[in-house]
Amino acid sequence: MDQKHLQLALNDGHFIPVLGFGTSIPNKVPKSKIIEATKLAIDAGFRHIDAAYLYQNEEEVGLAIRSKIADGIVKREDIFYTSKLWPTFSKPELVQPALEMSLKKLQLDYVDLYLIHFPTPLQPGEDIIPRDEHGKLLFDTVDLCDTWAAMEKCKELGLAKCIGVSNFNRRQLEMILNKPGLKYKPVCNQVECHPYLNQSKLLAFCKSKDIALVAYCALGTSRDERWVDPASPVLLEDPVLCAMAKKHQRSPAQIALRYQMQRGVVVLAHSLNENRIKENMQVFEFQLTSEDMKILDGLDRNFRYNTADYLAGHPNHPFFDEY
Repeated sequence: MDQKHLQLALNDGHFIPVLGFGTSIPNKVPKSKIIEATKLAIDAGFRHIDAAYLYQNEEEVGLAIRSKIADGIVKREDIFYTSKLWPTFSKPELVQPALEMSLKKLQLDYVDLYLIHFPTPLQPGEDIIPRDEHGKLLFDTVDLCDTWAAMEKCKELGLAKCIGVSNFNRRQLEMILNKPGLKYKPVCNQVECHPYLNQSKLLAFCKSKDIALVAYCALGTSRDERWVDPASPVLLEDPVLCAMAKKHQRSPAQIALRYQMQRGVVVLAHSLNENRIKENMQVFEFQLTSEDMKILDGLDRNFRYNTADYLAGHPNHPFFDEY
């Protein structure tokens, strides 16, 4: 299949591969695992790698990418690499240094996409989740429009080819879109999205503004206890999803990924298992019918795996709005 058909045009003229490989791993998994998995993903055909400062493994991911470039498997321009600005770097003067810190770890000259990870500015410092001695979250009062202006500067300097946001609701997106003197609108909004949380209203809004929706937790979640309630339902065991997988002689994961693609959503798949990584890449080999799509739409229950409870109490917490 022509690689161009596997990409979505962004509003700034760049293209994003519609299937990406997620690099977040649970705390208890050794970081060497992500080097191995990222290499396997590139070998399997993944060209979109999604990472973040938060995951604390950009050195390892960068090493995997550079080793595949050195092997002649890919060129740098073949890889679409995403990183994210953590909220402790929301102050405009911290945005560029934060991106440069990621680039130094990666040993790359630029990222293809840089996202504001959460619309919840936190106090700068070493702690990812800064709290006072009573355990109260230390948030910062930063105008996200000022953070965005600093993101625009990173784009102009060539440190990031594209800029976007993550975990923004409609109101927060509109705040950026209505910013006086806006130079570049976000190319995408990366949010949790899967059959149990299909984000249909946010998707329609993003499409109306020519903003791509990128889905994380598309297969449910790795059930990392830092972020996710272990008692959450297991998406890939859903009987409807499993019945459809059987009908198409595919895996439930492939059905969940294909569902997003056919809705025009860019989708991230995460696995450390070689067979599953290869299997996820086979999502281009079949199609769901409009009836299948309707059935999967019916699974929506507005259920969120990543509730971002650790940011509860922040006035800008994004998940309290309807969408």
